[in-house]
Amino acid sequence: MTEFLRLTYRWARRCVIAVVGGTVVLIGIVMIVFPGPAVIVIPAGLAILGLEFAWAKHWLNKVRATGDQIFTAASGYWSRKKRRDRDESSSGPTP
Repeated sequence: MTEFLRLTYRWARRCVIAVVGGTVVLIGIVMIVFPGPAVIVIPAGLAILGLEFAWAKHWLNKVRATGDQIFTAASGYWSRKKRRDRDESSSGPTP
């Protein structure tokens, strides 16, 4: 009897995680079209799904890697822009 309850608990947990995580991911996908923080909601849904599903963990790792690349590229761009603006303002007007 306890084995049956353990299996039932596992399947119920898996179903709840699938429904909640899937709903969060779908809401995030809708937020791509409509205003909202889709960039935050979609990874959150994948993190919820990643509690039970290996494919969701794989996708979450891909999203994290892509986010890290975007962040690195953006921070490099802004630091170069800041340096260029500072150099232009310190040189003063040219006659």
